[in-house]
Amino acid sequence: MDPDIQRIPISKLIKNIESIADLGIRAILLFGIPSYKDDNATSAFDDKGIVQQSIDIIHKHFGDSIAIITDVCLCQYSSHGHCGIIKNQKVDNDSSIATLKKVAVSHAGAGADFVAPSAMMDGQVKAIRDGLDDAGFSDTGIIGYSAKQASPLYAPFRDVAHSTPEFGDRRSYQMPTSNAREAIREIEFDINEGVDIIMIKPAIPYLDLIYQAKTRTTLPICAYS
Repeated sequence: MDPDIQRIPISKLIKNIESIADLGIRAILLFGIPSYKDDNATSAFDDKGIVQQSIDIIHKHFGDSIAIITDVCLCQYSSHGHCGIIKNQKVDNDSSIATLKKVAVSHAGAGADFVAPSAMMDGQVKAIRDGLDDAGFSDTGIIGYSAKQASPLYAPFRDVAHSTPEFGDRRSYQMPTSNAREAIREIEFDINEGVDIIMIKPAIPYLDLIYQAKTRTTLPICAYS
């Protein structure tokens, strides 16, 4: 594991966020490493899960001074390492978005200000928006990983999260790097489904997508490198 990439235990969470807050940073994005994994990623929507506990601790200590964004994906919670539910050795989109909705509602219930679905499943933003609204969390925002390219730059994260797929890869649901038109179409889908902020990841190699997205919407654009 890269020594510059760290996993922060709950016992050191407050100290680390205090150092971030001292720099003037007022928002954090949480990723969880669960204590157990299974085929259906049930630890991702466990009300006593690592992310849910962390949200509660942060809110109790910092109040509204730190905005909490949570990653909503299944890869680090599933035994197979894919971002969705697997059926017959393939990612099942409908089962996946149903589970992602559970995860998002669980995070909102713990107090997340924004949820950020990164699984790149078709219709995930609409499913999550509907789920949040139905559960009474209409004020919880969605930051969509609207254009998430299939990139080798994610390797360090997969290493630290132990989330490398056991079989195949994620190119069947992440964006092809050579097709900007498809990325723009996915951004437009997310806008129509109710996303509040658009994310482009990785950002530095795709500044053209940021520019093109900016000409098509007035929504905020998040650049993740």
